[in-house]
Amino acid sequence: MKYKDYYQILGVSKNASEDEIKKAYRKLAKKYHPDTHPGDRAAEEKFKEINEAYEVLGDPEKRKKYDQFGSQGQFFHGADFDPSQFGFGNGVHYEFRSGGSGFSDFFDWIFGGGDPFSAFGDSGVFGKRSGSGSHFNRSMKMKGGDTETVLEISIAEGFSGAEKLISLRGANGEKKISLKIPAGIKQGEKIKLAGQGNPGINGGPNGDLYLRIEFRKDPVFELNGLDLEARLQLYPWEAALGAEKPFNTLDGRISVRIPAGVQTDSRIRVAGKGYRDKSGRRGDLFLRAVIVNPPRLNREQLELYEKLSRIQV
Repeated sequence: MKYKDYYQILGVSKNASEDEIKKAYRKLAKKYHPDTHPGDRAAEEKFKEINEAYEVLGDPEKRKKYDQFGSQGQFFHGADFDPSQFGFGNGVHYEFRSGGSGFSDFFDWIFGGGDPFSAFGDSGVFGKRSGSGSHFNRSMKMKGGDTETVLEISIAEGFSGAEKLISLRGANGEKKISLKIPAGIKQGEKIKLAGQGNPGINGGPNGDLYLRIEFRKDPVFELNGLDLEARLQLYPWEAALGAEKPFNTLDGRISVRIPAGVQTDSRIRVAGKGYRDKSGRRGDLFLRAVIVNPPRLNREQLELYEKLSRIQV
């Protein structure tokens, strides 16, 4: 019988806290959940092994008893380990076979579970296994694994909020779900759709689906925290003399005052016209000046440019 190093299976140290053990278990259970590896026998066996490890290390009493034997080095004898070598019923032949608990012979020998050894019956080294406090067995209802995916929206949709109709593809085909994007949602925030994750085991509840918000590249705005930045095209005379320019913000059209003598790449700040958060707090809008020429010049404009070219600055 092979010794089971449950700490190694969960990837934690022997001094790991209950919280560390629980986090490690959840991470591995999600990774090797049968629903994410249909038909993968190796993943299924790994999933069972992880649950067996947590059955022991997640229960303070079982962990204490497991540690008592492990610290004495009594189980470190590989696949040929025989309990009779250590004084457990010397002279008795042990027939190793799969126990009724759904766990390994090693587990059943320590904690009992359906006559894993002809000599011990279902008593085990530490007495008959009780169903109370058990973390996992084959008939236990388990919540399905949570899943996460990306939902792309525009900056305008995030600013004002929006109703979205999304398609989800699962084991039972495709279905459409309507959801509300709250106004002021930020890049990287998640929206939880309860019960839309992986299906549960043995009739357990479904897991949850988390939609991580990502903003699509916007043709006008760049978002930096709550601040927005955009380009503002100016004709040379507007930059030289100053002007009033209209600009469409996320919540309406405004008039922007351009100071005289502005240069390309100068930034003009418009306070309180940036992005918002869920509390309604606003960032600022920064308009980056870009001086451009008209696509076409009429005769009068050409004459003025020619006159300017003759004037020495």
